[in-house]
Amino acid sequence: MEVTLFIHAADDAFRILEKAKERAVGLLDTATKLTSETRWMEEKKVHAILKGAQETKSGFQNFVATFLMLFGFWALLSGKFDAFHLFLGVVCSLIIAYLSYDLLFANVRVGDVRIIVQRFIGYIPWLIREIVMSNFHVAYLALSPKMPIDPKVITFRTKLESDISWVTLANSITLTPGTITMDIEGREFMVHALDGKVADDLDTGEMEDRVAHIFMEADHIYIQDVLDVSRVFAKLKRGM
Repeated sequence: MEVTLFIHAADDAFRILEKAKERAVGLLDTATKLTSETRWMEEKKVHAILKGAQETKSGFQNFVATFLMLFGFWALLSGKFDAFHLFLGVVCSLIIAYLSYDLLFANVRVGDVRIIVQRFIGYIPWLIREIVMSNFHVAYLALSPKMPIDPKVITFRTKLESDISWVTLANSITLTPGTITMDIEGREFMVHALDGKVADDLDTGEMEDRVAHIFMEADHIYIQDVLDVSRVFAKLKRGM
């Protein structure tokens, strides 16, 4: 009788221990899961904070750079350095920089700012040459006794990708005598051309390719792009 009671008691004790073990394992699993989820949430929170701080810092740097460039152009073009005009230039430059700083740096890749600036500076002499040549052509059209002017409106779909590249192309077209950018809708450019030669020159796409080369657009990859970027990353790697 005592042996039977002892066996039953031992069996009950083992069942209690087994249930306690299962509950303990369940609690450990729950704790591990909660710890993992908490860690993931904390890591995500820290990542969001760091990313937000980085974006804020980058946005502030872009804002300052835009303001300095605008104010520099203001001072250069106005030629007036008294307190009133300088204060007016600061206010105007701050407002415009606040509204448009993300436009100028919207498509800037890491380490590409110097490359884009260098390429833009190299683009200016070519654009000036095109302006001078177009001036001669427009003068010929205006002064020729036959006045072979044949105005037309042409449309084309650009391969450029960013707003700043569209603005650069549109202004380049308008600055070149004989052509005026009338409208941009999506990627469709509407341009007024003074005659067929001017329209044909625009249709060659050379100006578009040069603008694409400045901003390293994806549809216009040059070997020079790879060489320029490789030099930048080589300097970054040596600095690490």
